[in-house]
Amino acid sequence: MTLAQQAPTFGQYLLQRYGERVHKVAIDAAFTCPNRDGSKGIGGCTFCNNVSFSPNGRQPKSIAEQIAAGRRVVRKRTGAKKYLAYFQAYTNTYGDLQQLKSLYDSALAEPDVIGLSVGTRPDCVPPAVLDLLAGYQAQGYEIWLELGLQSAFDTTLQRVNRGHGFAEYQESASAARARGLKLCTHLIAGLPGEQASHCHESLRQVLEVGTDGLKLHPLHVVKGTQLANQWRRGEYTPLTLENYIQIAADLVEMAPAGVVWHRLTGTASRDILLAPEWCAEKWRVLNGIEQELRRRRTDRKVA
Repeated sequence: MTLAQQAPTFGQYLLQRYGERVHKVAIDAAFTCPNRDGSKGIGGCTFCNNVSFSPNGRQPKSIAEQIAAGRRVVRKRTGAKKYLAYFQAYTNTYGDLQQLKSLYDSALAEPDVIGLSVGTRPDCVPPAVLDLLAGYQAQGYEIWLELGLQSAFDTTLQRVNRGHGFAEYQESASAARARGLKLCTHLIAGLPGEQASHCHESLRQVLEVGTDGLKLHPLHVVKGTQLANQWRRGEYTPLTLENYIQIAADLVEMAPAGVVWHRLTGTASRDILLAPEWCAEKWRVLNGIEQELRRRRTDRKVA
């Protein structure tokens, strides 16, 4: 059994559902975050690269232009001819309802865009926004709400200056699922003060609330962050590759078969990555997880 068979990927899910490749096209809609504009906090999470948050450095193109650029890259690389507009950068439900509708409508106006994947924070999805997304789904679009939880432990969320707790996640996740929206939950392994047991418990609580998809990645230290300063002072030690592989394999084994894995690792470009160096090597990590899962199955058979 391969990693893909034990941990079905989002690409596989879309291929089975639509009978052809469907690919995400990332969009920056120039949103900000309540944890940086002062409504919840200033400076953002300790692991966020604040330099990249400078408004003067962000001049996103129109939604249509971004989709066109993404389409060209994806078609050349994978041949996909249908796309999900992935509202990825910052908090993509943090705005006036009519503003959100205008942006989402712009993406869905593209004839080869069959749906949306909307990344946001658990404290930024009021009922009206959930109703808007559910309305698109009712029209036949593929809609995913991606909630960045990271950890189910409030002490950890406070430590990284997240600006919300697990209760907000429970409320938003339950409200989304009550409307029939598909939910993808983001978790991070290696957060300050956490061990493997924290990751196990975070996933257990997420599964208890209910989720349709999961994203997991290791915490990496990048330039321009509070975490980078903590790392330089010796106050934070990143996970080793071996530890991350063990944690990821544990979570794959814990997750029910129906949960779709949108991501099992995350990378940072070498020009901003400080540590750990293996976070720049996606396939090394994925191959390691697959090998570990195979080893575990072999050991069980032998036993």
